Amino acid sequence: MDIFSREQTKSTPWIQFDPESHHLQIKGESYPENSAKFYTPMLQWLDEYLTNLAPARIRVDIELIYFNSSSSKVFMNFFDRLEEAGQKGIQVEVNWMYHEDNETAQECGEEFQEDLENVSFSLVPIEE
Repeated sequence: MDIFSREQTKSTPWIQFDPESHHLQIKGESYPENSAKFYTPMLQWLDEYLTNLAPARIRVDIELIYFNSSSSKVFMNFFDRLEEAGQKGIQVEVNWMYHEDNETAQECGEEFQEDLENVSFSLVPIEE
């Protein structure tokens, strides 16, 4: 399976999912004109990856400075998929990184964290 990657733009984050190292990374801002259209290939890749994954440990690093409500919906679907993987015995570790002074990003991470029972979710403040 190939690496899934997208270059960062003004309104979309840098994304790199490496199936060899089991490391998924998202960084930047997310307010694409059409979030569903932008993120569909990423979610399809994730579905295929998780379907073919033998028991493993997945590390997910997310550092979003800003994201809009339609992106938030996509991330809820993303975390639902990771939660299902966790229920199947795959170890999933999520690091939600946020800048210390960005209370909105911190609160969003806390909200995502509340919905996950089978995923290790860490809030990681980044010092300015």
